[in-house]
Amino acid sequence: MKKINVVLAAMLITAGLPAQSLKVLTPGKPEENGISPERLARIDQTLNDYVSKGYIPGAVALIIRNGKIVYEKSFGYSDVETKAPLKNDHIFRIASQSKAITSLAVMMLWEEGKFLLDEPISKYIPEFKNPKVLASFNEKDSSYTTQPAKSEITIRQLLTHNSGIDYAAIGSKEFKAIYAKAGVPSGIGNNDQVLGDKIKILGQLPLKHNPGEQWTYGLNTDVLGYLVEVLSGVSFDEFLHQRIFRPLGMNDTYFYLPKEKYSRLVSLYETKDGKLLKAKPGLYDKVDPNYPNSAGKYFSGGAGLSSTVEDYAKFLQLFLNKGEYNGARLLGRKTVELMLTNQLQPPIMERFGLGFGLETSDNDYRSPFTLGSFSWGGAFNTHYWADPREKLIGIIFTNIYNTPHWSLGEKYKALVYQAIVD
Repeated sequence: MKKINVVLAAMLITAGLPAQSLKVLTPGKPEENGISPERLARIDQTLNDYVSKGYIPGAVALIIRNGKIVYEKSFGYSDVETKAPLKNDHIFRIASQSKAITSLAVMMLWEEGKFLLDEPISKYIPEFKNPKVLASFNEKDSSYTTQPAKSEITIRQLLTHNSGIDYAAIGSKEFKAIYAKAGVPSGIGNNDQVLGDKIKILGQLPLKHNPGEQWTYGLNTDVLGYLVEVLSGVSFDEFLHQRIFRPLGMNDTYFYLPKEKYSRLVSLYETKDGKLLKAKPGLYDKVDPNYPNSAGKYFSGGAGLSSTVEDYAKFLQLFLNKGEYNGARLLGRKTVELMLTNQLQPPIMERFGLGFGLETSDNDYRSPFTLGSFSWGGAFNTHYWADPREKLIGIIFTNIYNTPHWSLGEKYKALVYQAIVD
């Protein structure tokens, strides 16, 4: 073993990487990492119960402690009708979990001096110049009036969802109609469209409120994906693969899967009348649920990616490692600290960093998260968090939309933390 380590170190030095910088996820025994195997069995019991009752088609759950994989199991089916068993390496639509990855890409360019956080986005995407705020809306024909916004949208506001941009398909009634009429999509499965074309249209549409005045979950991160294209000179898809996925070893994360991986995409379900049904076209913007298995070209930074639990854990471990993973440093330590610092001030009550929801002293009473933890999820009942103080990552992926069992993510959180015994 010592000889192997010496050879590995020599290979790393040859590659120009210091041997101590190689920090990758490896299997570990729960009991050696402060986790009770007996208490982990409660996760098995709960997820098997959810599958047997038809609440979910299946789930893959992963726990990382101290950089070690201490729990990774799959439950249920990748396809309920055929009873094809779900496996740990199956690929899931991660929807809004794409946002954190896009935020990483943006901050990598910030580190290169490409922009400043409080610069107006119009400096790089001119269509956002002179923004206007919605003043009135006519439901009969989706016509509206506007008034000038008090300020321009900044890049920091896009990263923290207080720009005033709403969401297509799932936003407020007025903006769902305005965006639909203008042909601006949600970003999920809009395969035959082009990101830049739609973001330029979005830039000329009204805002829900003045930039900086409220927190509105919207198409902000799609705008940032296009910003990456503008600043880097390459497609957003290419930037992610060359600058993030390849260095981190995220080999199963894509906007659109290669054909040889089509069979690993789990089926998408929804709950109707208490029963699990395979999702049909029309779910979002008249989208085909099998959009990852196509040769699409719309690279939505807010919702478009598909991935595996292990790939996403590598991404999160990068932040626990303060910007370094797999021998590659993508961010400096201070940039990671900035991203995980709350950017919003009262009267805005959400606690959000540059790409993540945060656990702060203001909201710490709500969950077992330790201060400094960061988290989010995706529309198809996928959930994640990372807890720097506990050196812990928790991930659970299902692929089900329109479900009354969204609380599974909160239950899983409790099940993970109750298993910590050190």
